[in-house]
Amino acid sequence: MATVLLVRHGRSTANTSGVLAGRTPGVRLDETGEEQTRRTAERIAAVPLAALVSSPQERCRQTAKAIAAGHPDRPRIAGERGLAECDYGEWQGRPIRELAKEKLWATVQRQPSAAVFPGGESMVAMWHRAVEAVRRHDAAVEAEHGPGAVWVAVSHGDIIKAVLADALGMHLDLFQRVNVDPASVSIIQYTPDRPYVLASNTHAGDLSWLKRPAAKKARRSGAVVGGGAGPTSAS
Repeated sequence: MATVLLVRHGRSTANTSGVLAGRTPGVRLDETGEEQTRRTAERIAAVPLAALVSSPQERCRQTAKAIAAGHPDRPRIAGERGLAECDYGEWQGRPIRELAKEKLWATVQRQPSAAVFPGGESMVAMWHRAVEAVRRHDAAVEAEHGPGAVWVAVSHGDIIKAVLADALGMHLDLFQRVNVDPASVSIIQYTPDRPYVLASNTHAGDLSWLKRPAAKKARRSGAVVGGGAGPTSAS
């Protein structure tokens, strides 16, 4: 019953220039992205962290460093290749406006399970390795720190959308219905029964309700019929 905060990196120079960054080295946060990340770090500082894991891409490492620097626990950042950006192959580095004219673009939008990027990976492969990485780290965090432990995974838009889709029981072909903005926080709590998506694509709001004493008591009996009273009922 650990809980993961899925954090997308702040806005990058590639986002503002309309280019598909992929795994291109040297793509960093722009000024807006740095400010977004600072605000996200302030939100997360209220929650004790058992671990901080990041995609190896520089923009995610920057975001993770901001979270670590602003947190009283000063968590160590662990790299995780399973959280890396999708390998877009020959699409990497190309303008989005050009890619939108490609036949594959429609497949990515309507049937992503059939999409394979030329010279890169399939979206199914991306989905599987991202979900595996998050669930593996979540199990390790709970085993080491116990129920109620909270940890952070910093990654990319499509990666987080895929993990949320899995937690929601959605087929990958529906994952484009999920939105994940730069520096947003989404929250999943994994339990023996099922994952619970506690929040998605949040930009503001107090996260102190995730402190461990309350989280330890939550979700032990499954979903509350009728909806329950919210997180304050577990404090």
